Formats: sequence, C-alpha cells, structure tokens
Amino acid sequence: MRHLGRYISTLLASALRNPDTSQYRDFKSALKGVIALVDLSLMAQYHSHTPDTLVYMERYLQTFHRTKEIFLEFRTAKATRAEANRQNRHLWELMVNQRANKARHNSAAKRRRGVNQERLERANQRRDLIRRKNHFNFIKMHHQSPFDSHVWHFGSISMYSTEIGELAHEKQIKDSYRK
Repeated sequence: MRHLGRYISTLLASALRNPDTSQYRDFKSALKGVIALVDLSLMAQYHSHTPDTLVYMERYLQTFHRTKEIFLEFRTAKATRAEANRQNRHLWELMVNQRANKARHNSAAKRRRGVNQERLERANQRRDLIRRKNHFNFIKMHHQSPFDSHVWHFGSISMYSTEIGELAHEKQIKDSYRK
C-alpha cells in the first residue's frame, strides 16, 4: 500500500482530469474513494496514534465506504459478467425488432436519437444487474472496520505488519528452493 499510495492518486487524477458531463460525478466519486483509501493506509502506518488521528482514519474509511459503489463494475464475477452480456444481447435483439417495425415512418435524426436512447437503457440495465449481483462483502473489507479498537488495545498497527515475514519467506524459502 505504501508504494501504491505514492502513485495511484496522481495517476488517477491525471487520467480522470477531463471527464465529459456524463462522467463527471463518477470520476469525482472514484477519485474521492481512492484518495480516502490511500490516506487511511498512510495514516495506519503512523508509529503512534492520538484520538485525532483515529477520528481522521474513521472518516477516511467512511468516505471510502460511501464512494466504493463506483468500483462495483470492476469487481464483477465471470458468471455475473456473462449474465449481463446475455441480458444486453437479448435487450439489443428486442430493441432491433421494435426499431425495425417503427423505422419506416421515422426520420434519420429520430432513428439516431432512438438508438442512443436504447444504448443508454441497455447500459442502465447492465449497471443495475451488476450492482445487484456484486458486493464488497469479503474479509479484507471487514478487516478495516475495527482498527480504532485494535489501536487502543494493542498499540500501533504497523507493529503487526506481515511485510517482514513475507520478505523473510521469499528470501529464506523461495530463493533457496530455486537454487
């Protein structure tokens, strides 16, 4: 997280700097969520905490939980993605058949507006299905919640880092095995 925190917010801000009007709210929400998560991670690395830092950390966590919905699209399981694709294909076929019946009497501009409206409707249906099926109900998301009580009981969170153990495991076990 340390390395991610150094780069992700600046990369995301530069990638999302020129949204069109339909993307502005989503981009702002994504940037706010990532910044809150990075700030939480950086504050969790403090060697000591005060009540103020714990309040800040709680606020960052709440901000992330308020804005995490924007990332559900990228947490889609294969089965959900396949179901969304099937639904999209089915809706497209239905709309094409309906459009064929009405197309004889419409102008080109009206047909174009209809196609854009259908595309928007299909995208909304896909987004609704993905939001219904996806969730952030996994252990690493719940593990962040009680950090303030852990700090009060056990002290700084950085004392319990697994980074040293993981590095030792790689050096002692994996490198020896490779040799």
